[in-house]
Amino acid sequence: MARKIFEPVEMGGLNLANRLVRSATWEGITAPDGGIDEAAYGIYDELARGGVGAIITGFTSVAGNDRYFGGMMRLHDEALIPQYARLVETVHAQGVPIIAQLALGGFYRDLADGRSEVVEPDGMTVEDIHEVERLFIDAAVRAQRAGFDGVQIHVAHFFFLSRFVSPAANHRVDAYGGSTRNRARILVEILRGVRAEAPSLHITAKVNSSDFMCGGLEEDEALEICRILADEGIDSIEVSGNGTSVAGIRSGYGEAYFAPFAARLASEVDVPIIVVGGLRSRETMQRILDETGIELLSLSRPLLFDPAFPRKLESGEVDASRCVSCNGCYSSFQHRCVFRR
Repeated sequence: MARKIFEPVEMGGLNLANRLVRSATWEGITAPDGGIDEAAYGIYDELARGGVGAIITGFTSVAGNDRYFGGMMRLHDEALIPQYARLVETVHAQGVPIIAQLALGGFYRDLADGRSEVVEPDGMTVEDIHEVERLFIDAAVRAQRAGFDGVQIHVAHFFFLSRFVSPAANHRVDAYGGSTRNRARILVEILRGVRAEAPSLHITAKVNSSDFMCGGLEEDEALEICRILADEGIDSIEVSGNGTSVAGIRSGYGEAYFAPFAARLASEVDVPIIVVGGLRSRETMQRILDETGIELLSLSRPLLFDPAFPRKLESGEVDASRCVSCNGCYSSFQHRCVFRR
């Protein structure tokens, strides 16, 4: 049966009005303790009103001492739950499901003198690894308590978990290193923990199709990691990659650069696949649905240019986003499009 962009989709407990997903996009405006800036509620309200089928939040750190970026949302503290519950209510008011992207930029070990040190996979003890797993599981429980519909485990863009599963960064020789399966063990244990302790949540993961670096994760191994997650019962997988924000993408030129990998993955696993990366036109998006097993289409920069792009695309007011991927948004306040009026 032919699939359309604008049709209802049920997926792992989520009910989406259409196949368009707002991919996690960093706003960079949250307080150091993870408290939500008032402007964020307006950003998410605008996105929800714009007609997208589901929203994945900007990356939300699971740790209070994670200093990978400034302005990160956080779910490390029970005291923050009311603020995130308000964010969920803002989005739910428009009938849109919302997923918290759970991330860890770096693992920081606190020292006795009050300082902390960043520790990469090779330098971690097994107890450190279990601490990281606990951080993700506890954050997911808080997300469930705040009313989120799901969580996304961030295993892309060379954030901590992306480094942990990459042969470029993980050279361990114990049960958490060496083989692909051993490096993916941390993901499996997080997934199992979240499923056991926050059973109402849709669990998805964002994964690199490739690290695009010498000695890093390449496509065949990325596929193996995704198959491991699928076998463990993950609800969906979003395909991305290092260096995601390719410049100069526009309608009919350079679109959907991760779609070939995502299509191959969709043919090999019985899990809904979401693809992000350079989606600009109705024609390209519909062709992906017609010619591959990819289920959902994920957007970031086009929604910075115009949060109402999904609604306008559905009504026929536009056939493509006018975003040209200049990437000026990455150096702007609140990650806003520099051309948006």
